[in-house]
Amino acid sequence: MEAFVLAAAHYGYSLLFAAVLAESLGFPVPAAIAVLAGGAAAAQGVMVPWRALGTGVGAMLIGDNILFFLGRKTGWWLLGVLCRIALNPESCVAKAAESFYRRGRVLLIFAKFLPGLNTMAPPLAGSMGLPLIQFWALDSLGILIYIGAYFGVGFIFSDMLGTVLRGYSAVGSVISWVLGIAIVIWLANRVRLWMQTGARQPVKMLTPADVAKLQDVVIYDVRSHGYHDEGTLRIQGSLRLEPNALSLTFEALPRSSQILLYCTCIREATAVKIARQLGAQGIKAAVLKGGLDAWKKASMPVEPVPADEVVHLPRFA
Repeated sequence: MEAFVLAAAHYGYSLLFAAVLAESLGFPVPAAIAVLAGGAAAAQGVMVPWRALGTGVGAMLIGDNILFFLGRKTGWWLLGVLCRIALNPESCVAKAAESFYRRGRVLLIFAKFLPGLNTMAPPLAGSMGLPLIQFWALDSLGILIYIGAYFGVGFIFSDMLGTVLRGYSAVGSVISWVLGIAIVIWLANRVRLWMQTGARQPVKMLTPADVAKLQDVVIYDVRSHGYHDEGTLRIQGSLRLEPNALSLTFEALPRSSQILLYCTCIREATAVKIARQLGAQGIKAAVLKGGLDAWKKASMPVEPVPADEVVHLPRFA
């Protein structure tokens, strides 16, 4: 943060604007620290307080409105892109939409303080048809609270922050060691989880070419939100298998035919999970390697999801 205060003397308000705008658009930039440092810079006379505060608020308003209108235009596609950091982006979208619909108006006011939701809230509001005037009012209030809180803390405690930063340089090596050990522990845990996953019941993976050779196969679409958009494509002749209500369909699944599951998530996470659940019930199922994208790249036949099977997610309008 001390570096930001010094840089502010040279680059002015553009640095604060860029940092806040980047985080509001989903980039891993700590806007809170930038605003906090901006407040400290204003207290030290490097920046004009009202201009610095207005810069932060304006940058976040621009970013939020960009995501809001993109969400309204692209629907659930943008949410899926923003959820790519999750192992199962489809589940991420479905859960975020359900939670936002229940508490969306209130969440817009406090979303900036919640990592992850701060970027998801504006496109969710756009995708779910929140009236524009309501979005502007609630989002603006939330931004004023967020920017004002961090800017105020930085402004009021600028001297204390300087002391803390000077103390940090004295213990910097200790903190570096602690961070290094924490990273090693995190990596070791990831390796442990990966090894545990590999030790689970193996799942049979089939390529589109393998599927084309099968004589008796029943294909199931297990996407968590794949049927929420008009015009969504699916594998030709495939059937819907709702992953969130799997226990209701065990008895209806064929036992003599080859069952193939597919989704659109990273490493076919949903399909693999469902295949293991079916295996526990004595039902053998394979997973389409690469999911629907691999099927399309292989120029295999697809078809639009029938209109009567499209599941319309809740909307505010």
